Amino acid sequence: MKSVYLASKQRYEILDGLRGVAAMIVVAFHLFETYSKGPAYQILNHGYLAVDFFFVLSGFVIGYAYDDRWNRMSLKDFFKRRLVRLHPMVIMGTLIGGLFFYFGANADFPLIGQTPWWVLLIIMLCGFTMLPVPPKWDIRGWGETNPLNGPAWSLMWEYIANILYALVIRRFSKTLLILFVAFAAFLTIDLSLNLDVFGLLAPRAYAKYTVIGGWSITPDQMYIGATRLLYPFFVGLLISRINRLIKIKAGFWWCSFLIAVILVFPHVGGHELNIANGVYNAFCILIMFPLIVSMGAGSMVTGKSVKVCKFFGEISYPLYITHYPLVYMQLAWVHSHADAPLAVHICVAVSVFILAIGMAYACLKLYDLPVRDWLKRHWLMKNRVAE
Repeated sequence: MKSVYLASKQRYEILDGLRGVAAMIVVAFHLFETYSKGPAYQILNHGYLAVDFFFVLSGFVIGYAYDDRWNRMSLKDFFKRRLVRLHPMVIMGTLIGGLFFYFGANADFPLIGQTPWWVLLIIMLCGFTMLPVPPKWDIRGWGETNPLNGPAWSLMWEYIANILYALVIRRFSKTLLILFVAFAAFLTIDLSLNLDVFGLLAPRAYAKYTVIGGWSITPDQMYIGATRLLYPFFVGLLISRINRLIKIKAGFWWCSFLIAVILVFPHVGGHELNIANGVYNAFCILIMFPLIVSMGAGSMVTGKSVKVCKFFGEISYPLYITHYPLVYMQLAWVHSHADAPLAVHICVAVSVFILAIGMAYACLKLYDLPVRDWLKRHWLMKNRVAE
């Protein structure tokens, strides 16, 4: 198939804005997590569900953007477009993580101070190429696939979803896709309710009845990551194919409210890890997130809300993929200044939050947009055709 240029389709502004709302809450969630004694005590308790929401959004957008283009787009074209969209910020997030790595050293992370510079460079190279770091190569202590930038684990799964879609699942009929999504829903229930049908979840007793995990390549974490990906991403794809969307007034604001409530909702059942919280996780992933995406895609946005959605949408990905190196440093500061007054801790956390947004905006304007524009002009625009 001849390589062609495919212009971008009209965007769903509300979905872009919702991605930004969720990204902002994720940053706050991670800053509060520094002070948490565990999943049941976290203040913005269900912020981790933002990842599952992102996957629903991605699946919907992929279906909308590419399902009707395969008669004039090759696999190579698809993967090139996805790399242009995602990979520049993967590289930047890893680079920032490498530059800030040694500033996160503290007594709880002795491996940082023991890591020579040349090992750091090797780990950075792995991060640049999205190659997951095995636990035995860990240089921080959390067993992350990218120990320089923790949230990159979800991008690894995003890449896997794109590969699955392009090679196999784009060919599925609606019926077959529904059956696949139903199986993925069973996996979500197995994880959320800790049924452990496959006997893989024993190592995660600290996070029972949540979906927390997916950032390592141990068997349990691989199962968690795959489970968190499959239903959300491909139910998003199914929504785009069925195309029965829900229109409501002030859709962006109502959907933002629902997302905020879901992500900050307290741990269900108090400070005990119990099945009620698992039911909440499953309900949000299986029902609420697809419903919110259907509402966001079906509604209109006008007036000043358009600018809000555009800003939130543009900054969402850079913010998500660059903020965590700052959180590593905040974590180190908290461990070194545990006795500091509460006002000082609040000031540091707020400053990190503002700095994360500022850094993300700078990365967007000075790096991500110019690099993607250059790649589009020099790598994608071949034999331009009209849409």
